[in-house]
This record gives sequence, structure tokens and C-alpha cells, in this order.
Amino acid sequence: MRSVLLGLALFLTCAGSVSAQDYPNRTVRLIVPYAAGGGTDAMARFLTRGMEAKLGVPVIVENRPGSGTTTGANFVAKSPPDGYTLLMATSSTVAIAPSIYKNLLYDPLADFTPISMIAEVPFVLITNPSLGVDSVDAFVKLARSTTGGLSYASGGAGAPHHIYMELLKSMAGIDLKHVPYRGGGPALSDVVAGHVPVMFADVGQALELITAKKVTALGVTTAKRVETMPQVPTLDQAGIKGYEANSWQCVIGPARLPAEIVVKLNKVLVDVMAAPETKAHFLRLGMQAGASTPDENGAYIRRELVRWTQIIKGIASLQP
Repeated sequence: MRSVLLGLALFLTCAGSVSAQDYPNRTVRLIVPYAAGGGTDAMARFLTRGMEAKLGVPVIVENRPGSGTTTGANFVAKSPPDGYTLLMATSSTVAIAPSIYKNLLYDPLADFTPISMIAEVPFVLITNPSLGVDSVDAFVKLARSTTGGLSYASGGAGAPHHIYMELLKSMAGIDLKHVPYRGGGPALSDVVAGHVPVMFADVGQALELITAKKVTALGVTTAKRVETMPQVPTLDQAGIKGYEANSWQCVIGPARLPAEIVVKLNKVLVDVMAAPETKAHFLRLGMQAGASTPDENGAYIRRELVRWTQIIKGIASLQP
């Protein structure tokens, strides 16, 4: 019996090794936990084209939105650790959601394997021009004077659009009503249409609309002004002293992803992100491109999880 068990263990070990060496030999899915049409979706679709060229197999984007990115994340956490199902994780997925959802079905650290950072994404506070404000100060005054409060759109509870506005509400002492959507794209469409007057949008999504004056930009969430819209002040410069929030994306897989597969995927992502056309494309999307080692990716996730846990503890509206 013992020899049978030893033989089985040896077979499984060898099978795993062969599988890792043979990887990939079929389609790889990159799960985007947002609806199609948003900034993360656009970035993922560009990224998969580069991955596909280097891996030699189809790499497709599969949108699984819902519950502030946690639906897609839970799907990947429960997927086989074979490298064929990956997640475009965001700060919402692994740093913010654990403090928002008390019954989260995955552990942001234990249930995933870090592979590489991809980009940092600034957000911008925008309004429909019909609101008639052109500064953060004017917006805050209007919000304070509006009976019943203004409404704001977001890509869902726990998404950056939601958390960043709740942080602004807390710091500015204003009251706004949350209108969640199934992604940043649908939310932005309704702000442009005037159905909801205000939201935080990622810069890449909003830039053309700002240039075309279909929305008004009031302030960016980052500590420094954004290169693609230098005329727009930071929220700190606009009077919300100390305000700083930065979204980011990384590629991760299920826990226990074989080291050989992690190394291969990391090399592919590092190569894709280093290409001049990638950096130029990400800049047009308002994103700062930059890959990392798996260890650096994991360490960054852990730091951000601690940071956002503390931030969210200080926002009364996000407490149960």
C-alpha cells in the first residue's frame, strides 16, 4: 500500500511539472471584474494582445462584474491554479473590499498568487456641465445647500468611484446620495447624459469628455497633477487638504499557482509593459504603466491593504 501511495505521489509531482513546462497549450482567460467599456477593461484588452503574442495562445478578456469587483475575484480564487484563469485585480479587489464586505468569500492574501503590478490610475472628480460649478469649492457649497443632497454615480459599492467619493464626503463635510452601477463605463454614461450629476472617473475614461466639454473636471485624486490634464488641480490644491487616493491594477492568479508558471507569466508581463507602445498607450489612458516582480507585487498589496483598512475605519458612512 505504501509503495502505491509513493508511486501516486511521484506521478502527481511529475504530472504537475510536465503541466508547468508545457504551459500554456490552450486559451488563457483574464477576468476583469468590471463591465465592458470601463478603463480597466480597455487596459486589459490592450494587455492581452501583447500577452497573446508572447505566449502563443489566445488570451481573452472575460468580464465578470458585480459587488465592487468581488464577484470576479471570487471566481478566480475558486478556479484551478493552472495559469489559465487570471484576474485583473484592482485596489478595490484586494485592498478595499476586505473592509467593505464583512462576508467576503475570499482572502485577499491567502487565496491569490501575485504575478505583477501593471499600472497606477489617477481619478478625477467630474460633473455634468448643467450642474453649473467649475471648482471643488463651488461644488462643496452647492452640495451643502442642496435640500436632500446631490446624487453621485459609481462603478458599484467598494469600487474606487464609491470609496473616493465617500472619502471626499467625510473630509469636506458634505452629504451625497450613492447611485451604484455595474461598472465605471455605465456610470460615466449616465453622468454625461445628466441622469446623475457627479462622479469620480478614471482619467483615461474622462479625458476626451473633458476636452469636448461634455463633463467638467474639478480635481484629481493624486498627490501631483496628472500629465495629460495639467490644468486640473489636485483635490488637495483645490482645498480638500490631505486628500490623496490612487487606484492601481495588477495581475494575480489563484493560490498555489506553480512557480514555473508565475515566472513565465511575470516575464511576459514585464516584457509587454516595457514596450514603448505600451507606455504610450497607457499614458493616453491616463495610467502610469509599470510591471514588478511577484514579490514586489505581493508586498505592495499587503501595504495597500493596511493603508486602506485604516482609511476606511475613519469614514463613518462606510461603517456597518
